[in-house]
Amino acid sequence: MNKLRLSITILVGALMLGGAACSTNQPAGQNSAVSNSAASNSANNQPQISQSQTTAGQPSAPIDWKRVDDAMERKGTMMPGDVYRFSMPRSDLKVTVKGVEIKPAFALGSWAAFKQMPDGQVMAMGDTVMTEDEISPVMLKLQQNGIGQSALHHHLLYENPRVYYMHLMAMGDPVKIAEAIKSALDLTKTPPQAVAPATNSGNGAESGNPSGTAAASPANNQPADIGIDTAQIDSVLGFKGKVNGGVYQISVPRANKITEMGMEIPPSMGTATAINFQPTGAGKAAITGDFVMTGDEVNNVIRALRENGIEATALHNHSLDDEPRIFYMHFWANDAAVKLAKGLRAALDKTNSQKGQAQ
Repeated sequence: MNKLRLSITILVGALMLGGAACSTNQPAGQNSAVSNSAASNSANNQPQISQSQTTAGQPSAPIDWKRVDDAMERKGTMMPGDVYRFSMPRSDLKVTVKGVEIKPAFALGSWAAFKQMPDGQVMAMGDTVMTEDEISPVMLKLQQNGIGQSALHHHLLYENPRVYYMHLMAMGDPVKIAEAIKSALDLTKTPPQAVAPATNSGNGAESGNPSGTAAASPANNQPADIGIDTAQIDSVLGFKGKVNGGVYQISVPRANKITEMGMEIPPSMGTATAINFQPTGAGKAAITGDFVMTGDEVNNVIRALRENGIEATALHNHSLDDEPRIFYMHFWANDAAVKLAKGLRAALDKTNSQKGQAQ
């Protein structure tokens, strides 16, 4: 009996030593601060930039956004939905589409958005506007610094020179993510921020204030006269827009919730339909932006646009793990602004978007 007890004691001790050895035998470079949830997210292709975790059961402290500003070397804006967003307009690019010179606020605005998660980390998303020769070095730098890509594509047709859009996703420490994005931007010719950004509740790369200047509105809070009937456009679409950088911008949120990795993504992180009007003279405007749709809505929207003289110029995803699966369709036309607004309204009616009511 004594020999049996001794054998059991030796066996238990050996198992305990083996378990301790396994728990400390991590691969070189592995960060033990990554939480179980972070490890789970990594398995689902969500890039991670780790940080120290908050104590279990304790609420996370508010993020010091000034430190994030410093890392980005530009000032962000707090948007609806507690989203902190940066606009990085490519005002250095001179791009034309069918003879129309594209303003930065129309379709050349890079952006990055951060939303704090309950554990004190952030989910970050963004879109970088690039020329062809910038793609490879930017992607390499982002990957080296833990920032993943979720899409690479065009938004327009017929543009000269061709422009590419790379969508970014990461979770982790906001300052480290900002530093990683800034190091990638430094490999492009993106200009530094000139003045304070506007406070616009728009959507993604096509909205906010990519021009980097304050939105121009008269004292009576009516949009500046830019040569198109913005009041009539508001009435047709049901939402009130703003003038940013010479472009009239309207954002139309979805009626349903959109999540990424189980976290709700607000419209200000790029999940609202964005509509931009750039005046081209005599009451006309070029239009672009992107419709935010579920799969069953895509072809109904295409038909509605084509019936109203509006081209669909790109169709793709922006995210990897969104729920429901969301598709983004970009568009183009250059015609009477109010006529185009009616065509856009017909297409919106084919989606589960909020109806709105312009004030």
